[in-house]
Amino acid sequence: MKTPKRLMPLLQEGLIDEVLGQLMSGKEATVYTVRCGESVRCAKVYKDVKQRSFRQAASYLDGRKVKNSREARALEKGTRYGRQVQEKLWQTAEVDALFLLANAGVRVPQPYICTDGVLLMELVTDEAGDVAPRLGDAPMTETLALDLHARLLDQVVRMLCAGLIHGDLSEYNILLAADGPVIIDLPQAVNAAGNLEARAMLERDVDNLKIFFGQTAPPLLTTHYGKEIWELFERGGLHVGVALTGHVEIDTSPVALDALLDDIEDARLEMEAALTRSVD
Repeated sequence: MKTPKRLMPLLQEGLIDEVLGQLMSGKEATVYTVRCGESVRCAKVYKDVKQRSFRQAASYLDGRKVKNSREARALEKGTRYGRQVQEKLWQTAEVDALFLLANAGVRVPQPYICTDGVLLMELVTDEAGDVAPRLGDAPMTETLALDLHARLLDQVVRMLCAGLIHGDLSEYNILLAADGPVIIDLPQAVNAAGNLEARAMLERDVDNLKIFFGQTAPPLLTTHYGKEIWELFERGGLHVGVALTGHVEIDTSPVALDALLDDIEDARLEMEAALTRSVD
């Protein structure tokens, strides 16, 4: 096939030897299979920043560090420069997450290098050596669903123990390799301790798994693994291999609305009094 323009520098520098074909194209990137010596790998080419949604990515940027106040202001305002900063953060987040998680024993594609908006990484294959199918495209039985669900919960725990949350985990970004599931697509990965929406993202990731596997294994639909994992994390009791039950005590007691409104009114009056004193 004709070599894509974005991959030409990698060919010229000898990082890849041949572009074999296009594997997939999504809203964030186009992925190609490439030959590197005797190995076949993936080259993920990130699309232009203009094709990304700044607003959609805003919650994922919470907790990510920028170099200076200028970049922070540009990100907040959504300027052209801010979009460029966002693009760099987006790509860097995936590369950093892949290296961190691979070293932590999480099943993700092994990254090799990222340069000029192209991420070179391992090609995940099935038992026949072909490109591994997405989880959502694989045939499923109840036994297999329960097994894969348990294995993926272990991966979620490993990720959280390493300080990260996928942020968009579903059957569409999990590949079923010859030796089990592999998690992909991590540009939106968030810092569990630095993002205000971390708990909600973690629970959503785990609920996505529950809903998907629950179609084949209905008992999973009554579980609350996401809440259990986060509560263990908050208490410092989460570790790789922790025994999970899927059940937590959920507080269903009614909210004391009158008392809450009284507290809000008291706070408002205190603020008004403080403002009056400062004017005087």
